[in-house]
Amino acid sequence: MSVMARESFDKELQLLRLLFLTAGAYNRQQLAERLGISVHTLDKTMKKLKDIQSTFYQHVGDEEKKEYYTQLRYNYFEVTDNFLMFLYHAKSLKDSEVERLSHILEKLKQQPLSIKELLETFVDTEPDEKTIRQDMKYLEEIGVIKNVSEVRPYVYQFDDELLDSLTDDELLDLYDFIDFMANTQLPAVPGYLLQEKVKRYLKHRLKLTDASAFLYKYHFVSRILDEYQALLLTEAIRQRKIVEFHYYTPKRRKFYDSQNTNPTFQRDTTGQHQKAIPLRVIFDHQYGRWYLLAQGCGNGPLRKYRVEGMTKLVTGKSVTPEIFTSLQASADERIAHSWLIDTGKLVTVRLRFFQPRDTPHSFIQERVEAQGQWGIVTEESRESFVYEINVNSTMEITPWIRSFGSSVEVLEPLFLRKQFQKEWEELLAYYESV
Repeated sequence: MSVMARESFDKELQLLRLLFLTAGAYNRQQLAERLGISVHTLDKTMKKLKDIQSTFYQHVGDEEKKEYYTQLRYNYFEVTDNFLMFLYHAKSLKDSEVERLSHILEKLKQQPLSIKELLETFVDTEPDEKTIRQDMKYLEEIGVIKNVSEVRPYVYQFDDELLDSLTDDELLDLYDFIDFMANTQLPAVPGYLLQEKVKRYLKHRLKLTDASAFLYKYHFVSRILDEYQALLLTEAIRQRKIVEFHYYTPKRRKFYDSQNTNPTFQRDTTGQHQKAIPLRVIFDHQYGRWYLLAQGCGNGPLRKYRVEGMTKLVTGKSVTPEIFTSLQASADERIAHSWLIDTGKLVTVRLRFFQPRDTPHSFIQERVEAQGQWGIVTEESRESFVYEINVNSTMEITPWIRSFGSSVEVLEPLFLRKQFQKEWEELLAYYESV
């Protein structure tokens, strides 16, 4: 079983995102400036990632490690490792925590034990009861152990009943299924975590060095890193908890800021501190972005955040079910006619799509019907069809319309038609004879 640390790893997450998005175009100074940290801190973070990589590949020579480090920084598309799991392993656990948690899991796998019985199994080190209780609560929260008694003293056991009940062939089939789904479907993060657990179990039970039946390379790594944050927010919504975080809008030039502990050199961060009640997490398939819809605390307005700009995310107190249900219903009503998450004024959009010529197959209409959400086709002929939809403003639907190129004509509203006319005139000017 893979035990992960409890602390945040915002700096590493933002550094990897920046490396992926810039593909080696930034030097050390530029990376540090964009993150809002010093070059020294950047070097320390890179060294930490390199050290984690070295623990993965202890059998690899120094030259190959050096080459791998270069790929991580400049040619990450050539690296086949799962960077999400790379980040999870990069979360620091103290050596004492690793030993203690491993000892607890080992003993609970042998037989169910109470906290008092667990304390008696420690010989060289004797942790106090409070520390063990915190460890047990953490392990129970992440689903590694479970309570099997109804009265005190509570008895805990290692939670592996599902995997133990499967035959070897069933276990391999389960791993292949998880491997395929995690690399092809959203959300992918739970699949990666489950895949890691099953892989470790396979290695222990069947002594397999590599159980992979498929080879994948997901090229949009930054989306997966954002999805990790999105799942933390989804859990906060499930528990109706208030969240606090620092937010960096897309317009700002920084993704992160160093935390200055020396009061003499204290400075204001560019990130804005936010406190809100999370209501919905929404994924934009067009751009591969995650969004949070949240209600500002203290009768604040309904807010929209890009998840990629959120760091230092923590949860606070829970909201009562009545208040949360009311806020969520109000938010759902506000976005009922939004193409994605827009809460602007309702407007009717009418579009004429032109059928492809010299082919009986209308892939244009198939795409419109598949992606057009609640819009309807109002007129249809062999040459074209008219599509109509009511949406909250035209800002979010515009890129989708634009993606059809010359196969679409905007009929209504007039201001959107004029906007497209201006865009096409600008494009035409680019292609005039020289």
